[in-house]
Amino acid sequence: MTSESLRITDIDKILIDNNYVSNNEISTTLYLSLILGKPMLIEGPPGVGKTELAKVVAKAFDRDFFRIQCYEGITFEQIVGEWNYQKQLLHLEAARINHEGEGEIFQDQYFIKRPLLEAFLNDKPSVLLIDEIDKADEEVESFLLQALGEKQITVNDLGTFDLENDLIVILTSNSQRSLLDETKDRCLFLYIPYPTPSREMDIVLSKVPNANPEEVNRIVNLVQNIRNLNLMKKPSVRGTVDWVKSAMNLKEESMEQALEDSIGVVIKTESDKKRVLKEFFNK
Repeated sequence: MTSESLRITDIDKILIDNNYVSNNEISTTLYLSLILGKPMLIEGPPGVGKTELAKVVAKAFDRDFFRIQCYEGITFEQIVGEWNYQKQLLHLEAARINHEGEGEIFQDQYFIKRPLLEAFLNDKPSVLLIDEIDKADEEVESFLLQALGEKQITVNDLGTFDLENDLIVILTSNSQRSLLDETKDRCLFLYIPYPTPSREMDIVLSKVPNANPEEVNRIVNLVQNIRNLNLMKKPSVRGTVDWVKSAMNLKEESMEQALEDSIGVVIKTESDKKRVLKEFFNK
């Protein structure tokens, strides 16, 4: 199935067949990204399925997957590539011994490619995930503008590389800092919030198909209520799934006891834990 023949309902089915429960906004944005050939910028709290969407798209559409995991201090070299100085020095030494002159050391064979350049030059349709772009500094983000907008990468002393395949670029952000307007302008924007109760239940059942729906419903409703508290870290969808799995595997006298004993899989600070236990477990 080509991008041109896809419909939004096809996207829904493709994602659910790969255990990703979508909604209209997610499917529509992905559809437009495929049709328009534009990157997707996905924002939202941690653990709502931003990174998972990129992985599922690669799997569902049989594309090679490349990932740049951003962090504070990440550099151009770690994203694009770097010169193999040892190989360059060996070449210069061999040239000196053989009286061949210095030779040309700024060539492709002396450059170690990293995920961004690898994704651009790959010979198969691919997905590039630039994860948590908000953790990188603005200088790195500014460098990415050429790749996002012009579909080119320029490497000093090596040249400019054009995109060689049908590449889907997905950026994620937890909104730790505001991204550049130029980045936002080059991307289709998607915000994934915490899911509605019905969607969260569908997500859990897709991940834990052997779970009791009544128990899942109880846990999902509990998590939804916990998120309404003023906590340091609200429970993620991943946490809900883990809580269901934990409660299923604990051999306790009651579901409530199992949930209390495994609360650490969904609540991640001691102060939050004390508040949740007081509010919902009478502790």
